[in-house]
Amino acid sequence: MLRPSMIKTLKYLTLLIAVLQIQIQPNCAKTINEIKRQLNRRDLKYSDRGLAFQWNVDKTQPSSQPQRHDISTTFTSNHEHNRGVLKFKHHGRGSRKRRSVFHVRWNPNERFIVESNENPAINSSKLAPHPRLKVSKTTKLNLNAKHYLCHDKLSPVCANKTQAFKERVLKIFEKSLMESVNESNFYNVDFKPVFGDSFEEQYYPSTCLVMEAGVRVLKRKDPPFNKLQFGKLFPKQKLFRQKKNIKTCAIVSSAGSMAGSKLGRFIDSHDIVMRFNHAPTRGFEVDVGSKTTIRVVNSQVVTKPEFDFAHAPIFQNVTIAAWDPGKYNGTLEDWLTTSDYDLFTNYEIYRRRYPKSRAFLIDPHSIWRLWQSLQMFAGNRPLRKNPPSSGFIGLALLLPHCPVVDFIEYMPSTRLNGRCHYYSKEINSACTFGSWHPLAAEKLMALDMNVADDMSVFQFGILRMRRPDKLLCGFNFLGY
Repeated sequence: MLRPSMIKTLKYLTLLIAVLQIQIQPNCAKTINEIKRQLNRRDLKYSDRGLAFQWNVDKTQPSSQPQRHDISTTFTSNHEHNRGVLKFKHHGRGSRKRRSVFHVRWNPNERFIVESNENPAINSSKLAPHPRLKVSKTTKLNLNAKHYLCHDKLSPVCANKTQAFKERVLKIFEKSLMESVNESNFYNVDFKPVFGDSFEEQYYPSTCLVMEAGVRVLKRKDPPFNKLQFGKLFPKQKLFRQKKNIKTCAIVSSAGSMAGSKLGRFIDSHDIVMRFNHAPTRGFEVDVGSKTTIRVVNSQVVTKPEFDFAHAPIFQNVTIAAWDPGKYNGTLEDWLTTSDYDLFTNYEIYRRRYPKSRAFLIDPHSIWRLWQSLQMFAGNRPLRKNPPSSGFIGLALLLPHCPVVDFIEYMPSTRLNGRCHYYSKEINSACTFGSWHPLAAEKLMALDMNVADDMSVFQFGILRMRRPDKLLCGFNFLGY
């Protein structure tokens, strides 16, 4: 009896023989010289290592790009000849060139609607409350992003606009990070980094800092819940099922710049789609997609009656990860009585009403470990002593389970319009640049983890992170 590996080998041999038969037929295959001549006519290049389609801005300058093994695909157009040229490159080892998040060409203007089974929570798309948002001193947006918007994505002019927009955004975040943070230490945060500006800290990957924070959900066996009746409400299942089948994940922010993005098709192509609080999908499928795997909700959404957490359809038939920070050095016993908002009452109602639901509570200790990771990244610049945002908590929760994470509209793109959410019309710059959460540090750290090119980030609004190798994250700087 043939083994599976032998069958696979035989299939490859059969395919190879078929290819060779086609190649030796003069009427069915073109010679190498013919291919070379056709490529030269189309301003394309041929090398013995393979086909290399390249757009040459200055043909007099030889390419000094090091050889790499991966192939990147981009597209541009020549206005003079009104035609496009595909661009492929062979690269060798060396510094990895950041790539577009889109592996295949697609038309962003294509109308793509997927019916959604979700219904928005009460008031979620009109007069929605805005949880955990302190009123900003400057609510208006001083940056006019429309000046940097471009359509010819690979033209030199567009590249310059993208770079200029990137520099403006980074200056705003750097300024926000350096602003005075002499605010009341409500959560009694007392943390001193293990390292100052050491060599190890400067070159330790940001993804490893996020991974080592170990953001997790509480389990029944965790004390004191293993001895409390309340602990029996926690689901027996794991947060994510069939982890081996997870390849790509999308985290969809609720930013106002999601409006008009037409990224719904791209978002729904991921294995896991994470959304936040009560952000609806119905009526917004073209821009935000329809698939929802998990919702990260804060304790205000769980507690306040206007969100109707225990009954609203938008919180049903989906995995829920609810969080409340508690005090920095408080125990879990203290958390049960001193949480910011009493999320436990509605959580119990929800679990008893839907006993088969997948609703989890995030360990508050792990949330503060994530804050420590942010402070380690910021170095000697002190952060606001408030917990990270739901977006950054969601990223830390998802990254250990997903090889590739696409964070949609977390770093502002040229679609930036000043709106807080795509489903409401409130204008407040604090939603983007922060005034309560350490949002500037979060987004700078997320950008540091990004592996996508600037066009993907600042024109399309997509950050891409890769789960780091365990061998790469071998040092524990946080001391836990």
